[in-house]
Amino acid sequence: MLTRLKQMKQHFDEIAAELSDPAVISDQAKWRELVKEHSTLEPIIAKYDEYLAAAGAMDECRQMLADAGSDRDMKELAEEELRELGKKSEALIDELKVMLLPKDKNDERSVIMEIRAGTGGEEAALFGAVLLRMYQRYAERHNFKFELIDSNETEMGGMKEAVFSLNGRGAYARMKYESGVHRVQRVPETEAQGRIQTSAATVAVLPEAESIDVEINPNDIRIDTYRASGAGGQHVNKTSSAIRITHIPTGIVVQSQDERSQGQNKEKAMKVLKSRLYELYSSEADAKEASERKSQVGSGDRSERIRTYNFPQGRVTDHRIGLTLYKLPQFVDGDMDEIIEALILAERTRQLAGEAD
Repeated sequence: MLTRLKQMKQHFDEIAAELSDPAVISDQAKWRELVKEHSTLEPIIAKYDEYLAAAGAMDECRQMLADAGSDRDMKELAEEELRELGKKSEALIDELKVMLLPKDKNDERSVIMEIRAGTGGEEAALFGAVLLRMYQRYAERHNFKFELIDSNETEMGGMKEAVFSLNGRGAYARMKYESGVHRVQRVPETEAQGRIQTSAATVAVLPEAESIDVEINPNDIRIDTYRASGAGGQHVNKTSSAIRITHIPTGIVVQSQDERSQGQNKEKAMKVLKSRLYELYSSEADAKEASERKSQVGSGDRSERIRTYNFPQGRVTDHRIGLTLYKLPQFVDGDMDEIIEALILAERTRQLAGEAD
């Protein structure tokens, strides 16, 4: 690991030199690429420099011990400092191990998320609306920009389905763990007997595709327009501003109706289509790398039950890591970090175990 870090530091210094080269500065595409690589390496190199400083200080302490002779006070001072530096050095090594773990290539991206009500009828749709608000509040807490792309609302305020984006650096790194089946246990508003009902909603999380990721042949898509509608089928407007795009080779259908103009809805629908195609192509490639999948927390399968929200008991349980919190009201208000951080830690622990093997 230390040899690898030494090579990375040398490469980091070479990039820094290139960034001040007038020839590189004039080539904006190359310059931006180098800046991105430099910023990615910077925190790792800063941590490595901390480790080198601690290692250097430890060498100085050892020399002090060698020179101390019969000076007991100097020996005790040097030994104490050496113990503290040893602890610091070990902690820095542990941090560097985590920083050097393979990164998900999509972690820095924005995300497209989809919520669909599952079993449970109207209650499942009402739970879908709870999840939509939860993610919107989470976005506000982390300064991600929330944009609703498409929605199908029920008369009672439930959400049969919703498609939205969270835009911001690192959104996928935190939201990718939300993909799967979310189960809710609570007494429905329509239940006179006060019996607890179990319902479910499915969440899909897609890394937002960049223009260079997916090329779509115009001949491969069919675009239809229709009138946007709200709950109960009531028309939101009298013009055909909503857009539905069908990707003929794969059969993928996407739509957007939450903007007033056809152009804006078409732009949003194309963004969703590209992200779905990117996920499809990436999944096909990932299927060939079974060992990589073993290092993930959960499979990301949309049919996998990942979490239960029990309202009578005020608890939320993540089944992948066996973590239960008795703070459901706060959690559905967007205070999700305790579970998300635990999921990130669990994945890193598995990756470290894989690296050790």
